[in-house]
Amino acid sequence: MNSELTAVRRIVVLGGGSAGWLTAATLAAELGGEGADALQITLIESPDVPSIGVGEGTWPTMRATLHRIGLTEVELIRECDAAFKQGSRFDGWLHGGEGDHYYHPFTLPHGHGDVDLASAWLQGSREQGFAESVGPQPHLCNVHLAPKQTTTPEFGGVLNYGYHFDAVKLGHLLQRHAAAKLGVRHIVDHFTAVRSHENGDLAALTTRAHGDIEGDLFIDCSGLASLLLGQHYGVGLRSEKGVLFNDSALAVQVPHADAQAPLASATISTAHAEGWTWDIALPTRRGIGLVFSSSHTDDAAAERALLNHLQRNGLSLGDATPRRLRFSPGYREQFWHRNCVAVGLAAGFIEPLEASALALVELSAAFIRDEMPADRANMDIVAKRFNEAFAYRWSRIIDFLKLHYVLSRREDADGADYWREHRSPATQPDSLRELLQLWRHRAPSRNDFYRVEEVFPAASYQYVLYGMQFQPASRALRADRLAAAQAGMKDVPTITRRLLGALPRHRDLIQHIRAHGMPPAA
Repeated sequence: MNSELTAVRRIVVLGGGSAGWLTAATLAAELGGEGADALQITLIESPDVPSIGVGEGTWPTMRATLHRIGLTEVELIRECDAAFKQGSRFDGWLHGGEGDHYYHPFTLPHGHGDVDLASAWLQGSREQGFAESVGPQPHLCNVHLAPKQTTTPEFGGVLNYGYHFDAVKLGHLLQRHAAAKLGVRHIVDHFTAVRSHENGDLAALTTRAHGDIEGDLFIDCSGLASLLLGQHYGVGLRSEKGVLFNDSALAVQVPHADAQAPLASATISTAHAEGWTWDIALPTRRGIGLVFSSSHTDDAAAERALLNHLQRNGLSLGDATPRRLRFSPGYREQFWHRNCVAVGLAAGFIEPLEASALALVELSAAFIRDEMPADRANMDIVAKRFNEAFAYRWSRIIDFLKLHYVLSRREDADGADYWREHRSPATQPDSLRELLQLWRHRAPSRNDFYRVEEVFPAASYQYVLYGMQFQPASRALRADRLAAAQAGMKDVPTITRRLLGALPRHRDLIQHIRAHGMPPAA
């Protein structure tokens, strides 16, 4: 039989955690089942490899992903200590002084795409920040309100949102759901070797107790080890450490200072001399971590900075010990090679700023689902398209993350080299330098980001640029276009006042959902 015409029916996922189980569930929900054409999906998970467990924030895309695989928001909130995320707040990124903060909210500017709000704001008095001028979400985050009401159906929202959750608990929820309801075969065993076909394709993964697990397509979700794509096939990592220097983190989970304290609904990213911290509020605790470059800061200085950050926020380590995490910032030269495709950390990792890791898992799993090759002959075509799409997406993510550093004006006595080198043109991708040159004369627009599924839309760049006081010499809008944009901005205070009076406190909504649930999705 011609192996090129062999139908792709058996999918083997190596590795669990959020990446492995989300990928398996995404495929099984629509391509699995009992029919003759259904895929057989097996996930092999080591009993000894713990989940990293610090990827605790998502983009709004996760709402559709969970709905599509058959999970409910009520399950997520009750079983994963989840809350709603309305975007990110950046503290101290510009200069580190008083009043240095801005938002990157998930909701697009009011009237985005119909009127040029950015140019109108730049021409105006700028009495308040850009995000606050073009939408209500920052104002609601400031007073810890939720993005929806108690009567809003699951996955619906008054404003756009994603989630904060316990990543380890999410992996367990996905595992139970995929195995019990979606028919994913779960093997808990030690992976020991690869068995290959004569042509170099993977034929089976050998396990200690279950023997050979044969497959037609193998998905490497083995984390930073990248056991299949990286180690077996030797597909190298394209290093981005010369662009984004961070390669280390110290992470810790601490209780709230007050069990009924207001619950933040934005990830708070705070810049320091040594790097930056994330602060993710779950209903029962806060997940906090310091991200830094080992070339610029040693572990002892990083730990002191983390402790100082906790103290400034009225928090304490207590009995907790910060976990040290190391990573090599970069992504694979190829993501899909022969009949093996890497998803999640096995494909690469840059840093957790803007929480792109799980979004890339979602995008990868959806691409594999939608473009599942019918046979081996078609697989190389799909692989080529996958590699092109994700090389583009990784490069756009790198541009966007680098933008935060390029615009900073921090001159810390202890961390001056870190911030100064981040601003150096020599460390900036050519693509970002070209965009910044264009944006000195106009606002970011949809023409700059032309793919159907851009990882960050033009509005995201506007939020960061103008949040960090980027000063373009923008062209004046024509009078009628200026008037239309100004009319849109005049609606924002009215909308904000209405929502301030209508939306519940974030913590109150979470407690209500845990006790009473919420209306099912339409």
